[in-house]
Order: sequence, then C-alpha cells, then structure tokens
Amino acid sequence: MAASDGPLTGVKVLDLSRILAGPTCTQLLGDLGASVIKIENPASKGDDTRAWGPPFVENGEGQPTDLSAYFMSANRNKRSVAIDIATPDGQAVIRRLAGEADILIENFKPGGLAKYGLDYHSLGRDLPGLVYCSISGFGQTGPNSTKPGYDLMAQGYGGIMSLTGDPDGVPTKVGVGIADVMCGMYATVGILAALRHRDRTGEGQHLELALVDAQIAWLINEGVNYLTSGDVPKRWGNAHPNIVPYDVFATSDGHVIIAVGNDSQFTRFVDFLDHPDLADDPRFSTNPARLIHREDLLPRLRMALASRSTDDVIAGLEARKVPVGPVQTLDQVFASDQVAARDMKIVMQAAEAEVELIGNPLKFSKTPVTYRHAPPAFGADTETVLKSKTPFAE
Repeated sequence: MAASDGPLTGVKVLDLSRILAGPTCTQLLGDLGASVIKIENPASKGDDTRAWGPPFVENGEGQPTDLSAYFMSANRNKRSVAIDIATPDGQAVIRRLAGEADILIENFKPGGLAKYGLDYHSLGRDLPGLVYCSISGFGQTGPNSTKPGYDLMAQGYGGIMSLTGDPDGVPTKVGVGIADVMCGMYATVGILAALRHRDRTGEGQHLELALVDAQIAWLINEGVNYLTSGDVPKRWGNAHPNIVPYDVFATSDGHVIIAVGNDSQFTRFVDFLDHPDLADDPRFSTNPARLIHREDLLPRLRMALASRSTDDVIAGLEARKVPVGPVQTLDQVFASDQVAARDMKIVMQAAEAEVELIGNPLKFSKTPVTYRHAPPAFGADTETVLKSKTPFAE
C-alpha cells in the first residue's frame, strides 16, 4: 500500500515486545502512521503468540504457517526482523536501530536488557531524545518486580476477577486478555505524551508500566466504591452495583440487555411492560430505592419480559428511548451492518492468503488510519531492513 499520511507519519518505533500488551501498543502506533520494526528472537522462532493456535493461516498446500490468529490480532503495520540480542552483533544492530528510532518498546523482565547494554540507562546516555517504554507484570520497582506477569495473573492480583462472574460462581477472568490490551492502551497514551515533551524540550525519557497497575487503574467505579465505603464489592454477574435495572434478561426466544440509567427511563420501561404502577411504588420510584429493593423488583421484571420476544422488546423500548440491545455472538457481530458501516472488519493479504482482521476504531477527519503491512511472517523483512541505509523507511 502507499506510504502513510497518518498523524504519526515519520515517527519511528523499534519494537522489542511480544505477546499482547506491547504489540497492542505498537500496532496502534503503526495504524496511526508510525513506521514499526518488530524485533523477533530466532531461537524461539519469533513472538510466542505465533504458536498460540489453532487457528493458523494456511499456506497453498493447506499447512499451517507461523501466522496464528492470535499473533495477527496485534501485529499488522509492522515489519519483522530476526535478531539474536544475546550476541554482540545483535546488540550492535539494536543500538544502530535505536539510534534512528524515536521510540523503543520492550517487555523483558525488569533489568533483563541491562546485561546486553540495551536498557534505558545504557541507551539513554547516548540517545537523550529516545522515548523508551518498558512494560512488565508488576513494574520495575516494588516487592513483586521480579515476578513474571501474564494477563490472567494481572486480572487475579488486580481484583477484576473478584468482580467478574456469577454471584454464586467462581471468580472469572474477562473473556479476552483485557489487562494486556488496556496496558497497551495506557502505554500508547504515555508514549504520545512523552513525544510531545520530547518535541518541546528535546528530552526523551523512560516510561514504565505494569500490567497490574494498569488493571487496578481501570477498576474505575468499583474501585472507588470500595475506597469510599470500605465495603468489599461482590460479584454481580451482568448486573450493576449502582444502577437497577441494568442487566441481561431472558426473553421468550433469547436474551436482551436493558440499561435503565434514570427514573424517567424507568417510568417508560415499566409502561412498556404494562406495569406503570411500579414507577409509582416508593420502593422503585428512584434509583437509590431500586438498589435497596433490587430483590423485590427484578423477579417482577423478569416475569414480564419472559413472555415477549427479543425483537419485540428491542423495538418497543427503542421506541420509548430506553437503552436496550441484543446479546450477539461473534458471527452476528461481524455480519452486522454496523461493522460494515464502520469498517470494523478489514481484509489484508498475508503470506499466501487473504486474512480478515479487526479494524481500528479511530476515525480521523484529516489523517485516517492506514493498513499498510499485513502481519508479517517471522523474519520476513530482516534482509531488507538491515541492508537499508534508511531502515525505517517504508
């Protein structure tokens, strides 16, 4: 595809990260126009997630390639360069590329790159303008800094699993690696802020994030509910700790989401159910009252909804401007007119096949995101990049 004209065109990113948090960040930077070189270890045949399948993209003979669906989810708009950083030659290559980069991102164990002379302390002395981002499980400091970190461990340590799942069931992780993804998002924000500082002052800096810190940060209302009240929150399943009704309800042919955010919506909701009296009942007329009397109200609502079809409930509540929606499976999601209209499914040519990927949700009026490079095969760009006098040029 043509060279990028995105908001980050000209920004050069050296990506030493793997798995999901770092790659999420660097894919987003790449979508925004940055040139990203992904360094992969020949000894492990690249990023760990290349082997996290099936499913894999198949070659022309029907054999799996090193492009797993997991890897492809976070590695477009990058070029893959195979480098062994444990060797002096490999270290020299990284230092040369870092000297031309604006940003370096890594997710080695704290201190893990120091023995190669590739840590921030070592590189920053010679490259004072470099923005160097380190991602780890528990951070570069603190009592757990030496412990490894995976998304599941972060979700457990950081508390989100204690809030997720059926009230009578076991603590449950979120269905995707959300601790990794959100850490990657925080990293992107921090990197862009550091670039802004660098552009004003000429000074680079070290930015470091922990999966656990990021996960604690997005406890949001439940975290502050606890800090304010001192009461340890419990699992609510699909319900909300501060709003009633806000839940998934069974219909005659499926399920529907209903999210009543204020008292006027509640009045219109129960009118649809042919129970306008509930809005006048002092136990249910205000949200604080509904919270207190949740167990009295919800069975009545569930009974009234159970005899109606999903389409009937959605149409009726949408007409009354009460927040309502379906619970869709992924085949329904990606076949929807919403996905088509918003370009949330894209097609790229990767290896020997066309692959479908999830689109970027950012919509710019002047500098749209671009999809220039499909997720690369391991080491596919090694020779081109290393022989070039301008390795970050696309």
